Amino acid sequence: MYDALYERVLTKIDAERAHHMGAMVVRAAGSLRPGVRADASLRVHALGREFPTPFGLAAGFDKDASMIAGLGALGFGHVEVGTLTAIPQPGNDRPRLFRLLADKALVNRMGFNNGGAAAAADRIRAARAARSRPVIGVNIGKSRVVDVDDAIDDYLVSTRLLAPLADYLAVNVSSPNTPGLRGLQDEERLAPLLEAVRDAAGATPVLVKIAPDLDDDAIEGVAALVQRLGLAGVIATNTTISRDGLRTDAATVEAAGAGGLSGAPLAARSLEVLRVLRRVLPAEMCVISVGGVTTAADVAERLAAGATLVQGYSAFVYEGPGWAARINRELPALLAR
Repeated sequence: MYDALYERVLTKIDAERAHHMGAMVVRAAGSLRPGVRADASLRVHALGREFPTPFGLAAGFDKDASMIAGLGALGFGHVEVGTLTAIPQPGNDRPRLFRLLADKALVNRMGFNNGGAAAAADRIRAARAARSRPVIGVNIGKSRVVDVDDAIDDYLVSTRLLAPLADYLAVNVSSPNTPGLRGLQDEERLAPLLEAVRDAAGATPVLVKIAPDLDDDAIEGVAALVQRLGLAGVIATNTTISRDGLRTDAATVEAAGAGGLSGAPLAARSLEVLRVLRRVLPAEMCVISVGGVTTAADVAERLAAGATLVQGYSAFVYEGPGWAARINRELPALLAR
């Protein structure tokens, strides 16, 4: 049913407008049927919390923390809200979200559009008060108007507002859509940033989200830094600036323009990055694998490769509102093999 709706209606609508229409359905789900439903065998203990299922929703879908209950009701064991910035910002000019249908992929250059950390804090606080809710991760990034040299103070504003409300905090230094942001992955900039956020976050676990475009040596360097600073782990990976190996015709890809590519084409590199991290990180350190995850078999493969938790995002657009629940139904049998 969703396939027909998507093909006949949603693909004819601007992708960002379709997202906002879907958000209304998600919010309704939260009021009608709150709580995450998954087999008890899927429970995962990580980051000092119990996750009802290892499968969750990556940052970027619920940018302003307005759909947490609904996303839990749809089956996501954790919801990473954001990316949130200290200063509210509209993001980049529209259009800024594009579907590559032949690849089941998306290109976005949203630019961290959000209403700001202070406004989101009230919604997260309300979501935490619910008796049954998903685990809440909060993803923070640099405000666009803030110079990279002043990034630490900017991140700390968000950290102090949101860390007390988050089950874990994700430091986003890897989006390609904020000028200069990816440069924060260089160790000389990354180390003082993560150290400052760690100290300000207090008892809240802190993870860093990295790009798939880093080479393996750089990934190992980030892993070593995370261990040295005593952070909780790594989220791998963000979107890619690569356009290699796409099935979509070149004219459509060119028309979409710059931005981060997500979805099925990212699967192979995301899995490679996971394996690099697991070679160098201790087993008890959390690695959240994200990128190109579509099926329960994909989730099982990431868990077998050493992921603590797994996230999806782009396939939500293509698979519809029953996606997470279907993965949760199919996953126990795959994990029991």
